[in-house]
Amino acid sequence: MSNRIKPEVLAPAGDFERLQAAVKYGADAVYLGATSFGMRANAGNFNEEELRAGVKFAHEHGVRVYLTCNILPTNEEADQLEEFLLRAADAGVDALIVADVGILMMARRLVPQIDIHISTQTGVVNYLTANELYKLGAKRVVLARELPLETIREIRRRTPADLEIECFVHGAMCMSFSGRCLLSNYLTGRDANRGECAQPCRWSYYLMEEKRPGQYFPIFEDEHGSYILNAKDMSMIDHIDDLVDAGITSLKIEGRAKSAYYVSVVTNAYRQAVDQYVADPENYHLAGWLAEEVYKVSHREYCTGFYYGRPDQCYLSGGYVRECDIVAVVDHCADGWLYGTQRNRFAVGDEVEILEPGQPPYKLTVAEIRNGEGESVPAAPHAMMAFSMPCPRGLLHPGNYHPQEQKLIDPGQESVDSPVFLL
Repeated sequence: MSNRIKPEVLAPAGDFERLQAAVKYGADAVYLGATSFGMRANAGNFNEEELRAGVKFAHEHGVRVYLTCNILPTNEEADQLEEFLLRAADAGVDALIVADVGILMMARRLVPQIDIHISTQTGVVNYLTANELYKLGAKRVVLARELPLETIREIRRRTPADLEIECFVHGAMCMSFSGRCLLSNYLTGRDANRGECAQPCRWSYYLMEEKRPGQYFPIFEDEHGSYILNAKDMSMIDHIDDLVDAGITSLKIEGRAKSAYYVSVVTNAYRQAVDQYVADPENYHLAGWLAEEVYKVSHREYCTGFYYGRPDQCYLSGGYVRECDIVAVVDHCADGWLYGTQRNRFAVGDEVEILEPGQPPYKLTVAEIRNGEGESVPAAPHAMMAFSMPCPRGLLHPGNYHPQEQKLIDPGQESVDSPVFLL
């Protein structure tokens, strides 16, 4: 690692629960949005009180917080920007993610103590633009998602060493250049550049030739039409070494609208992969269980984006792939028993996995299930029912967290800050 920088693992936080998941599963930093000026209008987001609490929680755990301010503001919104920036500074955020040069310059004047990160919405694709933004006060540039590794490496070589470079490494892709899209606005009146994208690129389409009205032709041989604009998801979990070698400072996980479970699993996987690489870069090989983890969350077919050239990006389906379901949230453990709350049906004899931070999933065959009254039952069929089951090992290490607020207690302990999933 002598000539390389250990990259930051940057995780999404759509709300406070997901922020906790990101922090507890190993993120170095989180990015989140307030109730305005952000590009995820449908995420939970943070009001002023929640933002303060979220920043406090993250900082207590040594995690940085980056606040999105990356819409292209109207004149009316520009009038409200000063108050927004001052509130962000008062909450203690570490950086603002901006796409508009007007916001950049106002932030530099009003809140110079906050770092400025240039959003991928800006479309930075070369060293020249990166250098000019640096001169304007940018601490970091989030490069356009369309760049190959060789271009990123060249940008790194021809920019100041203290200009940080952030790149998306996992999650949803966009068929439009760096997310600047008008399709949703045209078709539904929901502006993608204001965080309201209806994702019409995911819809099914047929082709019609103008002189043959009413005759619809599938572009691929599929009776259900074609998803010609529907992009695959990106996953670079197998290529941490290449990302670091290209000089990327921060590895960004997409997904502020995704579940706490998604945030936990994917953050955990990239945390462990980065740590394994840093421990022995010359002999790095991704552990098999980490490669498998990212397939357990709901996802579209994966690709490596544009990192290795033009991708096979079209996804010929509108649906998601999901290989695992959460069957329960663990509430606590005591005297060799696990106590939890059911999420999906499971039964005696089923094999389940327990997911906890920094650990390979622990497989367990369900030997017995008891309901909330302590009666032995063949299955846990009802959503949100309380249950217990034998657990042959003392689960959870103090301080660990797992999705969906599961708290496990080792025998003899009163409580442990360790949400954990049963899959």
